[in-house]
Amino acid sequence: MGQIKPPKWAKTSCQTQLTATALIAAIGNGEAFRKGREFSAWLGLVPRQHSTGGKQKLLGISKRGNSYLRKLFVQGARAVLQFRDKQCSGLRYWLAELSSRSHYNVVGVALANKLARMAWAVLARGEAYRPPLLADMNGLQMAPG
Repeated sequence: MGQIKPPKWAKTSCQTQLTATALIAAIGNGEAFRKGREFSAWLGLVPRQHSTGGKQKLLGISKRGNSYLRKLFVQGARAVLQFRDKQCSGLRYWLAELSSRSHYNVVGVALANKLARMAWAVLARGEAYRPPLLADMNGLQMAPG
């Protein structure tokens, strides 16, 4: 008897499979949201804001929406933060810049926000994930590395 090959997604972590399943169960193909920011706000991963007189003050995250899905994205972001040196160059650079000026938990939630927007884009567009590229000083795209 021949060996059965597991599907491509089976090579990913359990956390990834769990998050993907919960995401599809919660939003389907993402048509309910026009932009990734709307999806991220629905999850409660966008900071509350109090602005007056041209001054902007960002508060904590709103914690509205699907708390289970939000927890999965935050835990996934923390896992990515632990292995930030193994990420693609664009994400690695973004994490290094943000980590140098923000608290670890703030960086984790910001990354969860970014991951949620990426997940929405993949679902809504029906395309494969393309890792972010690092732009050089002239604004030209560098190859991922």
